[in-house]
Amino acid sequence: MSPPNYMEPVDDENNNNNGDTDNNENNNNMNGGASFGDEEFDSENQEDGSTQNPRTGKRKRYHRHTQQQIQEMENFFKECPHPDDKQRKELSRQLGLDHLQIKFWFQNKRTQNKNHQERHENSQLREENTRLIADNHRYQKEFMRALCPKCNIGRTAVSEMSLEEHRLRLQNAQLTEEIHQLSRYTVKAVMRNPVMSPPNQAPPFEPPKITNGSIRNRLVSNIGSVKEADKPLVIELAVGAMSELMALTQTSEPLWKGGVYGAILDVNEYTRNFQNGHGPRPVGFRTEASRETAIVLMHHMDIVHRLMDVNLWSTMFAGMVGRAKTHDTLLTGVHGNLDGTIHLMTAEFLVLSPLVSTRESYFVRYCKQLSEGLWGVVDISIDHLIPNLEYKCRRKPSGCLIKDMPNGFSKVTWVEHVEVDDRGELHDMFKNFLNSGQALGASRWIATLDRQCERLAIMKASNIPSMEPGGHITVTHNAKKSLLKLVERMSRGFFDGVTASTADVWCNLPDYTGDRVRVMTRKSMNDPGKPEGLILCAAHSFWVPVTPITVFDYLRDENNRSNWDVLFLAGTPQKLTHIFNGRDTRNCVSLLRSPNTRQSEMMMIEESSIEPTASFLVYAPLDVPSIEKVLNGGDPDYVPLLPSGFAILPDGMAQPGKAGGTLVNVSFQMLVDSSPSGRLTFSSVSTIESLILEAANKIRAYFTPQTP
Repeated sequence: MSPPNYMEPVDDENNNNNGDTDNNENNNNMNGGASFGDEEFDSENQEDGSTQNPRTGKRKRYHRHTQQQIQEMENFFKECPHPDDKQRKELSRQLGLDHLQIKFWFQNKRTQNKNHQERHENSQLREENTRLIADNHRYQKEFMRALCPKCNIGRTAVSEMSLEEHRLRLQNAQLTEEIHQLSRYTVKAVMRNPVMSPPNQAPPFEPPKITNGSIRNRLVSNIGSVKEADKPLVIELAVGAMSELMALTQTSEPLWKGGVYGAILDVNEYTRNFQNGHGPRPVGFRTEASRETAIVLMHHMDIVHRLMDVNLWSTMFAGMVGRAKTHDTLLTGVHGNLDGTIHLMTAEFLVLSPLVSTRESYFVRYCKQLSEGLWGVVDISIDHLIPNLEYKCRRKPSGCLIKDMPNGFSKVTWVEHVEVDDRGELHDMFKNFLNSGQALGASRWIATLDRQCERLAIMKASNIPSMEPGGHITVTHNAKKSLLKLVERMSRGFFDGVTASTADVWCNLPDYTGDRVRVMTRKSMNDPGKPEGLILCAAHSFWVPVTPITVFDYLRDENNRSNWDVLFLAGTPQKLTHIFNGRDTRNCVSLLRSPNTRQSEMMMIEESSIEPTASFLVYAPLDVPSIEKVLNGGDPDYVPLLPSGFAILPDGMAQPGKAGGTLVNVSFQMLVDSSPSGRLTFSSVSTIESLILEAANKIRAYFTPQTP
């Protein structure tokens, strides 16, 4: 006999449970039956309708259903799972069971079927969930490996996705590790930015097609902000650029390789390890990527503020940044500081020669506090979001990490990574210089920053060191500060004249066809820092076969001045004061007087400045009343200046154990007519051209015999 399947009370009947109360179904079931615990029914005590407490009576007898009874009830259940009272009584009569036993068996059977169905459905849902997770992982991997639909190389660029794909990505993709690093404010701002244009919005900016020749005019005007729908994408690019900058500053070989002028990026290794929204490098573009680190004398927050203020930034890097403008602020900082700020900017990057074209870029600048005392500032171009814009310089994630150091110092690690297309524009004389990364690489940015920090520290010093040979004049502390401010403005004016940038100041002569000297004009009116009238500027570049330090020392020595100075001084000038403005004693400001009695009313202010990547000698003539005004505490901004001078650069050919040559870039400025409406004559152009070539030829001739 098979084991029993049910245990039920046989003589018990509870008159209070004569209804079909399905809600009281017992979930404790086994093979369609159940035990009802201690609540048993005694038929001997229920004939009068009364009930006996099951816990006070004798031990009850249990009846086990037979296989035939179970089979009959199973067959009936298939036809009618919910029998009524009449059907239960008929079934109990046929099977010889109490009608309550029939009732409880059907209740338990229904509960068993319900539980079985739920377990089956849960199993199906788990299988479906597992399949969806696997599909999600597979789609993510396919997305990461997706190829460009146009050229079939490289990962798909964010800029090549449709707007609908942008929306889907922004709405559905999980937050990446970069987003987690963004401040709460920035994250909320990203999530609140809708991907659809809000109602009543002005039509989005649609710039006209621009060629490289006309982009300068556009940089001056308001280029406009990005479209509202693109702002979340731009913010995402900026956050990703910050993460990449952090990785680039913290990784060494094989990503970075040692070079003569600092660490150089291995482009193949970079491509394998990084991805960003720019996609593959465009055909014809070349990569310049370098890294440099230095300790500079400036508080880390002062550096951050100067980088995020476009006017202070362009002033600090006057020899590298021409015109620059902040067009929009996409996000403002948290708690009133710069943490989380994103600016939309345009800038013109310069090489100090008339033979090298400027590099214009449209980019966002993102500032982030990474930890206590550590900040990051990063740029990334968004030219690809502007329709029909023919750009020739893309800023990949570039910028610096600034770490607070004791005693007001900061540790700055700079990464400069750009892709440029200068085919047909690069002069042969400057190819090696630009390809070496010295022109606008990380070492140049760091060296300029370090030098400017020195200058600003000297300006704030309570005792500025100086010498007054012969004791001809006495220079007070305030007078020294005025002279330092004057030469700072003088240097900026020189940079405007020696570069290819017009900087909203100079105009190229339309009929001038000279290929050796670049000549420009400017009409000066109501500018207290310039003499009023028509100003002519000429710039010229040439190469000499000696090191830059040799050329610099030669030009700054006043005993050699009569050999090359064709404009102002005749003979050896007399030095009246010598103010030091850097750690190197060759970084100084001098006030000179001509030995020529006919020029006794004229003096000259001169600054010599040297750094590892460039050196300068800049000077300007001044009349005695102007100098006396500055020495007596007058405002140096109201002293008219026409700066001239030399920018001395390496030629990029130096190798370990082998010195390179020097690229000398000279610029002269002259007042040719005291009236701004005066006419420029051919004689004036010929005069300044011959003067600048004469000075260049004298310097070149001096160093030519030293050629090995």
